[in-house]
Amino acid sequence: MRDMTIAGLAREGGVGVETVRYYQRRGLLEVPGRGLDSGVRRYGAEDVRRLRFIRSAQAAGFTLDEIAELIRMDAAEDREPARALAQSRIDALDAKIADLTRARDGLQRLARRCGEKHAGPCPILSAFEPDV
Repeated sequence: MRDMTIAGLAREGGVGVETVRYYQRRGLLEVPGRGLDSGVRRYGAEDVRRLRFIRSAQAAGFTLDEIAELIRMDAAEDREPARALAQSRIDALDAKIADLTRARDGLQRLARRCGEKHAGPCPILSAFEPDV
């Protein structure tokens, strides 16, 4: 049953109306026809499901282009490319986690050195000064 306006759809999906319109322009969400009685577009549960899927996929790190591809794969019931795309995201996230871990470890070392009572400039401040 299609009983929501675009504002209701946006509210249910946790986004703004302009975000819904943007997803429609990108082809991620369908644009329903206007109602005969009021001329207002109406949205239903399937639209909410798709909108929530898009938001969840974005939270997992997928780009809108990748989400569009996942939607096409879903329509074709083609699991292998979807799995490969997910694995690609996992690999990218693993690389990012490794980078962040190295950054955290470096900052921990600098913070420890900064806490030591040595004369001279703070190691944290020195570490971020450009070499002259």
